Amino acid sequence: MKASMTIAEHNLIEFRGVSWRPNGSSEATIIDDISLEVPRGETLVLLGRSGSGKTTLLKLINGMHWPSKGEVLVEGRGTREWDAIRLRRGIGYVIQEAGLFPHFTVAENVALVPGLENWPKEKIAARVMEMLRLVGLAPEEFAQRRPRELSGGQRQRVGVARALAADPPILLMDEPFGALDPVTRAELQREFQALARRLGKTIVFVTHDLREALLLASRIILLEKGRVVASAGPEEFLRLRHPEVLAFAASLDVRGGAA
Repeated sequence: MKASMTIAEHNLIEFRGVSWRPNGSSEATIIDDISLEVPRGETLVLLGRSGSGKTTLLKLINGMHWPSKGEVLVEGRGTREWDAIRLRRGIGYVIQEAGLFPHFTVAENVALVPGLENWPKEKIAARVMEMLRLVGLAPEEFAQRRPRELSGGQRQRVGVARALAADPPILLMDEPFGALDPVTRAELQREFQALARRLGKTIVFVTHDLREALLLASRIILLEKGRVVASAGPEEFLRLRHPEVLAFAASLDVRGGAA
């Protein structure tokens, strides 16, 4: 990093005193006064129980929600300052079960955002082939298949390929491996770990699985009732004495059963 690089340039995503309530009402606060910086190239894992606010943070990053209070910045600009379509097309998003269009072929699903961005057809075709190879799917075998013809793990690979196709700087992943069987999930976790290191993207990854967080994260943020209660690298995380950290560690018997 050059000495002249500003904080805004270094932090690709930033939350400044952000709170969020449904429909801006005075009802239950889902996100409560969060300030958080995500530097370029970090794989940040958001860990927490169901309802802790993990997915809501992702939606605040890509403009599906607007803060009720505070400001979310992407590339140094508040999300309200962005054109919403431009903001979302510049962020890859992977969800559980991939969210593929069932009537599209694999190639058409991967080509979606480059097509919307009016890339030349030859460039799109080459990018689709490149992305399928990147996620371990031979284009000659998989490009013309429909999602229903794929296994769960293959659909998730296509989802990752689609999210990366337009080369976005940010990748958001919402429990992408949560619905897979344990063996396939472990395989994809290892593949994703290697892929993240290779690509150097800024990744925000949601999970409720501590083992997954420890494997994939460069930093873990633990959420409880819409607040950040712990922030640490994987090795340091298990040494924290916060009750919620201890609850996660105990529930998975990390100290006694981790490989």
